[in-house]
Amino acid sequence: MAAGRVRRLLGSLWIALLLGQPGPAGAAARSSSQSLPAGSTVRTFTPFHFLVEPADVLSVRGASVVMNCSAYCETPPKIEWKKDGTFLNLVSDDRRQLLPDGSLLINSVVHSKHNKPDEGYYQCVATVDSLGTIVSRTAKLTVAGLPRFTSQPESSSVYRGSSAILNCEVNVDLAPFVRWEQDRQPVFLDDRVFKLPSGALIISNATDMDGGLYRCIIESGGTPKYSEEAELKILPDPEVPRNLAFLRQPSSLTKVTGQNAVFPCVAVGFPTPYIRWTRNEEELITEGYERFLLLAGGSLEIREVAEDDAGTYSCIADAGNETAEAQAELTVQVPPEFLKQPTNIYAHESMDIVFECEVTGKPTPTVKWVKNGDVVIPSDYFKIVREHNLQVLGLVKSDEGFYQCIAENDVGNAQAGAQLIILDLAPATTGPLPSAPRDVVATLVSTRFIRLTWRTPASDPQGDNLTYSIFYTKEGINRERVENTSRPGETQVTIQNLMPETVYVFRVVAQNKHGPGESSVPLKVATQPEVQLPGPAPNIRAYASSPTSVTVTWETPLSGNGEIQNYKLYYMEKGQDNEQDVDVGGLSYTINGLKKYTEYSFRVVAYNKHGPGVSTQDVVVRTLSDVPSAPPQNLTLEVRNSKSIMLQWQPPPAGAHNGQITGYKIRYRKVSRKSDVTESIGGTQLFQLIEGLERGTEYSFRVAALTVNGTGPATDWLSAETFESDLDETRVPEVPSSLHVRPLVTSIVVSWTPPENQNIVVRGYAIGYGVGSPHAQTIKVDYKQRYYTIENLDPSSHYVITLKAFNNVGEGIPLYESAVTRPHSVPDPSPMMPPVGVQASILSHDTIRITWADNSLPKNQKITDARYYTVRWKTNIPANTKYKTANATTLSYLVTGLKPNTLYEFSVMVTKGRRSSTWSMTAHGTTFELVPTSPPKDVTVVSKEGKPRTIIVNWQPPSEANGKITGYIIYYSTDVNAEIHDWVIEPVVGNRLTHQIQELTLDTPYYFKIQARNSKGMGPMSEAVQFRTPKAESSDKMPNDQASGSAGKGSRPVDVGPDYKPPLGGSNSPHGSPTSPLDSNMLLVIIVSVGVITIVIVVIVAVFCTRRTTSHQKKKRAACKSVNGSHKYKGNSKDVKPPDLWIHHERLELKPIDKSPDPNPIMTDTPIPRNSQDITPVDNSMDSNIHQRRNSYRGHESEDSMSTLAGRRGMRPKMMMPFDSQPPQPVISAHPIHSLDNPHHHFHSGSLASPTRSYLHHQVNPWPLGTSMSHSDRANSTESVRNTPSTDTMPASSSQACADHQDPESTTGAYLANAQEEDSAQNLPTAHVRPSHPLKSFAVPAVPPAGPTYDPALPSTPLLTQQAPNHPVHSVKTASIGTLGRTRPPMPVVVPSAPDVQETTRMLEDSESNYEPDELTKEMAHLEGLMKDLNAITTA
Repeated sequence: MAAGRVRRLLGSLWIALLLGQPGPAGAAARSSSQSLPAGSTVRTFTPFHFLVEPADVLSVRGASVVMNCSAYCETPPKIEWKKDGTFLNLVSDDRRQLLPDGSLLINSVVHSKHNKPDEGYYQCVATVDSLGTIVSRTAKLTVAGLPRFTSQPESSSVYRGSSAILNCEVNVDLAPFVRWEQDRQPVFLDDRVFKLPSGALIISNATDMDGGLYRCIIESGGTPKYSEEAELKILPDPEVPRNLAFLRQPSSLTKVTGQNAVFPCVAVGFPTPYIRWTRNEEELITEGYERFLLLAGGSLEIREVAEDDAGTYSCIADAGNETAEAQAELTVQVPPEFLKQPTNIYAHESMDIVFECEVTGKPTPTVKWVKNGDVVIPSDYFKIVREHNLQVLGLVKSDEGFYQCIAENDVGNAQAGAQLIILDLAPATTGPLPSAPRDVVATLVSTRFIRLTWRTPASDPQGDNLTYSIFYTKEGINRERVENTSRPGETQVTIQNLMPETVYVFRVVAQNKHGPGESSVPLKVATQPEVQLPGPAPNIRAYASSPTSVTVTWETPLSGNGEIQNYKLYYMEKGQDNEQDVDVGGLSYTINGLKKYTEYSFRVVAYNKHGPGVSTQDVVVRTLSDVPSAPPQNLTLEVRNSKSIMLQWQPPPAGAHNGQITGYKIRYRKVSRKSDVTESIGGTQLFQLIEGLERGTEYSFRVAALTVNGTGPATDWLSAETFESDLDETRVPEVPSSLHVRPLVTSIVVSWTPPENQNIVVRGYAIGYGVGSPHAQTIKVDYKQRYYTIENLDPSSHYVITLKAFNNVGEGIPLYESAVTRPHSVPDPSPMMPPVGVQASILSHDTIRITWADNSLPKNQKITDARYYTVRWKTNIPANTKYKTANATTLSYLVTGLKPNTLYEFSVMVTKGRRSSTWSMTAHGTTFELVPTSPPKDVTVVSKEGKPRTIIVNWQPPSEANGKITGYIIYYSTDVNAEIHDWVIEPVVGNRLTHQIQELTLDTPYYFKIQARNSKGMGPMSEAVQFRTPKAESSDKMPNDQASGSAGKGSRPVDVGPDYKPPLGGSNSPHGSPTSPLDSNMLLVIIVSVGVITIVIVVIVAVFCTRRTTSHQKKKRAACKSVNGSHKYKGNSKDVKPPDLWIHHERLELKPIDKSPDPNPIMTDTPIPRNSQDITPVDNSMDSNIHQRRNSYRGHESEDSMSTLAGRRGMRPKMMMPFDSQPPQPVISAHPIHSLDNPHHHFHSGSLASPTRSYLHHQVNPWPLGTSMSHSDRANSTESVRNTPSTDTMPASSSQACADHQDPESTTGAYLANAQEEDSAQNLPTAHVRPSHPLKSFAVPAVPPAGPTYDPALPSTPLLTQQAPNHPVHSVKTASIGTLGRTRPPMPVVVPSAPDVQETTRMLEDSESNYEPDELTKEMAHLEGLMKDLNAITTA
């Protein structure tokens, strides 16, 4: 395949040269605006892009939201959605659905304090199957919280002509939903009356019409929320001088370009002050300027903020005799924008390309690349160059698709994409092509470049018109890069940009006007180790220049040989492991965008022309502190007495301190007079007792954290009321004076009055309730509360309720009441809501914790009823695995006993009584890796053709790899008993399954073991495999003597067919003696003679069989069934012999041996492994049992050593051919299959018989065996032997044969089967059928080669040796009955893994058939026709 790819590439290169186009390596890849490369099959770029991308959305709870998305392509794309990086399953989602244009509709947004399933980041993914995948920008869905007022308007008075402010502070995300009413009528906003973005109302130049009652309203869907009403009184202006004062000063803002910014500035005094503004101490002209508006009262509005608008704004109030100034900062952030977008590219395989991407934004955007929807991970062949460009080296076909550059910063993200098309190459024109260039050598080898020279090809000694392409790659990498010579006739080239101490493989191809010729022999060259590199940069220093930036300086290295080209500065947050880097040209650099008050480590590496030098030592510096970025948490108030209130809180979240917390600022005020605020600054303690308060007064409190830089944001206002008098708290409260209950269907309304003795402190009430007992649940409420509704009760249930008053001393005497809830008038809603927020947390290689939330529980997620949850899980490998389930009564479950490094999916359902929910959305988790727990398998050793001192070791990965295999270690030694540290070690990378070992000693036994490793460590070693190197070096000796797994086995002659032609240079038998043509002719005569004789014997026996009576058959069937049912293949049947003739009337069919409950007879529950990693080895105890009971041959076979990975796909097949009762009469023929790889096998000879019982008996002299069999015992049977790849054959069960087939050897094979090729594994069992022939018979089908080496203890019978198609084929062309000597294609046979003994026994019982005499008479007529065909063969 690789050779074909190279030939196509070279075809393009020479056509490009003919037409004057630069070759693939010599020119940049074509973009969409350029012409196609010459010699290419024309393919056009397919328009595939988003018409509409989702935008950020602010929604409210219960509303519906549409995330817009629409993509264009000639083939309508499939649209999917991701939320927070995970695909949404919209099929089973009843709230979220995909609209026809691809948009996402979310019905009734769900949002609560503990459950926010809809809030997050959404991304639209468009896919066209034959083309690729593109992803949209990510859009944030924000759900506004519950409406609440942090401050409300207060009654005030204002002089006519002056300005007034009515406050209305709400949570930030609801500010756009605020409107105002005056005397319950909407306030119309204009230049004089306007609303600030925060919600406050500013009235300037007040008139009498402005007086009245004002209130603000939050309308965010659902019921509007109204503030308290405040009266604004308009007073006549006394026109006496009043001091200048700011009612509202501007505060610093951060805005995104395109948004509007408002700096409020309201000043009062007499005379009326004049307001003007400056920016960066320069007068700001607002008249006649559209973007800068001076609102009534003096506030400044900046429309569509631009990046240049950032700066310091000052509001200056001038009242003639005095001025006042207030300042605020405007920070402008810019979403990412593309200065240069990637463009479409045409390219050929092996070329290098670069996608360009240039972005800008503030803060500086980060860039990532995505290919067909998956993030590109930088590697040796995918590199980020020149800051944001993506370079792909050595293109392969799979690199084709859509590439997107995605830029992101704090305020937005954007994407731009381009298509890469890898062109197919036109075929070469007819004419003589050059032969391979000669004597390719590396004349100069450096650390980073290699110069190659060569001689012209023998076909063109002058070579003046030849150009050359040099293909090169790292050893073991399948990406090949190409370099062309610069002019015709040049026979040298320098390959640049290589890695030091790395082995590269080079080959040279010449091309003339007709096209590319043959490739030279690959040349391996290792680059030199790195020398002359820069030393560490001296005097590296780092200092924090701001809370988010650090400046690093250093000096030029002293030890660098050669001019320093640039530096790479690496930095990493302390305690993290993701180091980042930036290219620097000078001796200093400032890194921005760091976290505040966080430690970072920095180091510098200098680069010269040889590459990177020695890194400096890490220097650690902490960014500067800043004010806290979050308020303190969990503020609580406790009224101690009539004059003091205790405040308690927790510090801000850990990442929001931005420095050392030096104290806390407490601000408090009376709720009735919000203007008078008292401040108290305390230490770092998390509590404060505020004393000296007024009796019976409600106070509001808020707390803010302090650092040395200033005050952070404060908490929301929290209120509490002092007691009217200092009450007694030395004893518990008395009993409440009354308790009333009002039952409803699922709730009970409880109301009460306080204790009669008002002199004892009551801090709250405790309500207890339950069915029959009041102690099941307890709820505590505030001392002011006088009623409470108990929710989520069962209908028609008797509840007992208690009420107790409590204070800090304890709980008082309870008051009891009982109530029966009303019966349910409507039936129970059928299904429950499924659990939400299912998450899988991986704990170890076999344990995952599943957690979830239940929307039908109260907010605290406390389970109070008898519900339970069912967790189910499964893995998708293999695809038909069953779910496993477990029940839980809490909101989490620990799943144990899982497989390492395996992806599982989990879902949860809830059951309450007879009601159950549907299954939740699935969560996925992959268990951690574990060291391999089984050794590499199928270890085989073969000699390399033409190099007897070189061997090739092949193997398959461990069955239980438990993770990605990162490498193998091959141990070999001449002494199998040597200590393991005395063995020679050869390491191999994890993606290789073959390895060459050179320079071994001739005629010496070697032992080999292999050990696999993954990221967790080393696995066990394989069993030792022995291989003896050949006796003498001979170029024509067959090189593929197979390692046999144990000492003492030799090779045996190979069967050759009549059409066999010896290879060039002669062909040696395994013993070294030439095979003459005369021997081949004799062998042909013997084979044909034996075949004729055995067929004649079969005919005679068939005649004998037809005379058997039906009663005889029935007796035999009854005896057979008895044996099958009772003995289960024990030793009582080992002496019986197979029948001589076995003819069946029904159609031959290959069936799975799996005992599956599925009625489908085809391959149920027994998936065929797709590759060798799925094979499960046979149990050795079963093999030893076979060995005790079976006679067989053991032999040694030869194999082609130059195998490919595809060729090693062979498995250990097992065949079972029961018969089905269907009328057609096909002829089933089977032929030797030429396998790609033929490791050594042992054949467990079964009793599968053909109608002729003829196996083309081949006379052999087996090597001595340690078994009690004799050659004559096996040779005397009518069963003969072919040298085919070994397999276990199962007997086809029938009424005539069952009693004779109780031999254990025919039932104990336990190997998995596989098809001959990878793609065959998915097909149903098939055979070549010729319905034209009347004889219903079959020969033994040849099966695919079996890869694994069998246990050496097993007895074996070698079958017909198969050779790879690239080498001389040693095979016998056999003619099955009905084909008359024509060669037939091979019969692919797909069979599942063998069952245990009991399953096979049952299958034999189930497959019995009945025979009738008249049917056998018909068979005789078929046999007569057969004899005529045989006569024609013998005469020929």
